[in-house]
Amino acid sequence: MSGIRDSLGRVGHDLLAAALSACGREEFTGGLRVSGRPGGIFHLRGGLVIAVESPGAPGPEALLLRSGRISGEQWADLVRESGGSRWPVAGLIAHGYAGAAQLRIVCVLALHDAAFAVVSGDVDHCERAPDARPLAPVGIGEPPIRLLQDGARRLAAIAALPYPVRPDRERPRAPAEVPAEAGLGMLQRELLAHVDGRRTARDLAFRTGRGVYPVTAEVARMLAEGLLECSDAPVPIPVRVPAEEPVLRRREPAPEPPQFTAPTALPRRNPGASGITESLVPEKSGAGWKGFFRLRNGTSK
Repeated sequence: MSGIRDSLGRVGHDLLAAALSACGREEFTGGLRVSGRPGGIFHLRGGLVIAVESPGAPGPEALLLRSGRISGEQWADLVRESGGSRWPVAGLIAHGYAGAAQLRIVCVLALHDAAFAVVSGDVDHCERAPDARPLAPVGIGEPPIRLLQDGARRLAAIAALPYPVRPDRERPRAPAEVPAEAGLGMLQRELLAHVDGRRTARDLAFRTGRGVYPVTAEVARMLAEGLLECSDAPVPIPVRVPAEEPVLRRREPAPEPPQFTAPTALPRRNPGASGITESLVPEKSGAGWKGFFRLRNGTSK
């Protein structure tokens, strides 16, 4: 949590944005390998991203198995039938386990979730891998910068929650008194069944077969609502604020001790003159606030 920042403000992600932009301009076809934590690889075709794979997010096969359309045994049989293919599309459609449209949706969800995992982590280096081949590409690719912006928006949405968490940092656990399950959603019940104080949001995503972004966001909400506990106290996410010119506050002088003098005649007051109210007002100059003041309705000092 203490390491979360706006992705657009980090040097590593500036490098990633620059590398993906160059791939888009040059209509590059191949892979862009991202070294970091968790890192990953962006697959492009003609400058558009058709797949993203990252060890920080479940792949399309995990999301499909979680949907319940196919069991683990059936999946293993399909892999054997296809000669070891990790994404046996033809077999899935032929056996009626999933339709072509459903498989496209799963691939799109996995693409965006893996991009979020890369954006929310650390980026050390980017290099092209022209011979890289995607596991489950989508038919219509995504513009690379738009994909990065989507990942940054998701990260900002989590940062705006009362208890923001990072996918690979906090390790929540169930509270001492578990609330009644009647008022909990399905994802909340699953997370309560798997949290143990050792698993991160990313671990829980793999455990439940769900996307790392929805799991991270739900963990943050459950921590804020007291449905989960965490040993780490919430730390506000640093937000980039436009620099403002510093304002020097006027320090009030110390009061002088009262002096007692012999009574004298009061000075005559000009009936036509109005009282002068002293008001110190700071004057601003090009170099910042200066120690100059003027007397309102009086003479300048």
